[in-house]
Amino acid sequence: MPPANPELISPRSPRVAAARRLARRNFRGKERLFLAEGPQAVREAAGYGKETLVELFATVEAAERYADIVGEARTAGARVHLADEQVIAEISTTVTPQGLVGVCRFVDTPFEEILAARPRLVAVLAHVRDPGNAGTVLRCADAAGADAVVLTDASVDLYNPKAVRASVGSLFHLPVAVGVPVEQAVAGLKAAGVRVLAADGAGDHDLDDELDRRTMGGPTAWVFGNEAWGLPEETRALADAVVRVPIHGRAESLNLATAAAVCLYASARAQRAFGGCRSVTDS
Repeated sequence: MPPANPELISPRSPRVAAARRLARRNFRGKERLFLAEGPQAVREAAGYGKETLVELFATVEAAERYADIVGEARTAGARVHLADEQVIAEISTTVTPQGLVGVCRFVDTPFEEILAARPRLVAVLAHVRDPGNAGTVLRCADAAGADAVVLTDASVDLYNPKAVRASVGSLFHLPVAVGVPVEQAVAGLKAAGVRVLAADGAGDHDLDDELDRRTMGGPTAWVFGNEAWGLPEETRALADAVVRVPIHGRAESLNLATAAAVCLYASARAQRAFGGCRSVTDS
């Protein structure tokens, strides 16, 4: 059982100050550490391995409510600090903190390792600037069974607290490469035998037609662009095809995360169909 009184009572504690600085990208990059907030993210970090979870700050109430997660954190080698709500508020980047904030080591994977694993379904975030969208697309890729996610050097920081929260733990589920120039990403994937499709509302190819023609059963990478202006022409030109998600109703368009989910699930379904590169028993 945790002690009755929190052990970190001052927001001016050096450990608290060090954790608080990780809300800023330059400090995250320097320390190669980031924040994971909430029970789901902390649980996934504790179970990731490689001593990923370094420290855990928890209110007494949260430590009691999520005693199993605190136990997993300790088993994983993390230092657990009980703190009052003011301390958690100082570290947290949310309006209503859930009482658990973890400090984690970076978990990104070199792009070369992703290619060496012969991926069959990949999401490439080419010009995604909104961290919430980036995290949500990562979550969609995880749910669709993608083998990897690639964030190019023109996209948002993977470890932005909002991106980490939006991934809801999926950051710890599949390999993610960061800072890869889009030209290098596309060239590497093509050399690995992956068909590269650019998702764009003005694409020449219709997703429904691609599915009907059974052209999507092989290894595929989807390239997603900026939330407001999509993909620049030079990025579109790199792809094997530019594909649009059909709009059957009166909506003007789909937002980035919704379009990504549709595209990734379409590929996942095609790959699991007869003749595709995934069997129906694949997880």
